[in-house]
Amino acid sequence: MFPFTYTRATSVHEAIEAGERGGRYIAGGTTLVDLMRETVERPSALVDIVGLPLSDVSATPRGGLRIGALARMADVAADPVVRQTYPAVAQALELSASAQLRNMATIGGNVMQRPRCAYFRDVSAPCNRREPGSGCSALEGYNRTHAILGTSEHCVATHPSDLAVVLTAFEATVHLVGPEGRRATPIGHFLLPPGDTPDQEQDLRPGELIVALEIPPLPRPLRSGYLKVRDRESYEFALTSVAVALHIRGGVIHTAKVAAGGVGTIPWKLPAVEQHLVGRRPSPDLWGQAAERAADGARPLVHNGFKTELLRRTVERQLRIVGGRS
Repeated sequence: MFPFTYTRATSVHEAIEAGERGGRYIAGGTTLVDLMRETVERPSALVDIVGLPLSDVSATPRGGLRIGALARMADVAADPVVRQTYPAVAQALELSASAQLRNMATIGGNVMQRPRCAYFRDVSAPCNRREPGSGCSALEGYNRTHAILGTSEHCVATHPSDLAVVLTAFEATVHLVGPEGRRATPIGHFLLPPGDTPDQEQDLRPGELIVALEIPPLPRPLRSGYLKVRDRESYEFALTSVAVALHIRGGVIHTAKVAAGGVGTIPWKLPAVEQHLVGRRPSPDLWGQAAERAADGARPLVHNGFKTELLRRTVERQLRIVGGRS
């Protein structure tokens, strides 16, 4: 590690002031500390925010869900309100990491994870996320686990968060506070695809701090679930994953929310799948027809072409699990 200063913030205002001066926020530290140890990240100042009052989990007045940014993953997954109203959130968290990590890691930190690309973590390899303009080693290297959606000539790394896939499906809002005050932005705008600026991973302004993530009210009854496909059942990142929420009334699908992980540079919303489902009656044929649209726009690389079909099959399977066979 390189030398750094350490400050423990006692208020949100104090944290923002320190962040505005260039300090990096740290709470559970389950990602940042690893990256500092590997010298991928070299912050000169850390601002410990773990003691701030940002860990509440509660239902919103109209039936949505608000999760404080510093709530622990394990606590959110076990929360009865979460498990009853949005079980996909609990499922994604329980599949995200080991029990030890879930006891430490925070919700805000989970969404802010850096890429799990081996080249990003190898400081001897060119990486545009780490050093803009240096190149992307994964394009010509081993890219089996990399993205097929939302890629650019500058980066093909996937976003690693399971929770962010569910939040994207549910069209959650990220609440922030910073030197310019409070603001809220859809998670689909907060997490940025690489484009020409792969080092800019979030719409985060200097000194800003995530204070909460909020899932809007969705029609009831609502069925939801999260499915993760990986090389092994123990702690591992997704080859592909799918979050689905369906509101079925009178035998017809009135609302469909679908997003995929493990295949995109950000959690990938699947509007073509959603549009094919709405207004139709659940059936095995419908699940298969909708899933055929899951990989629209995919650009597979040399080693990850299998993800195109894997994504379609995973979407179909999860639609069947959540929506039923008939």
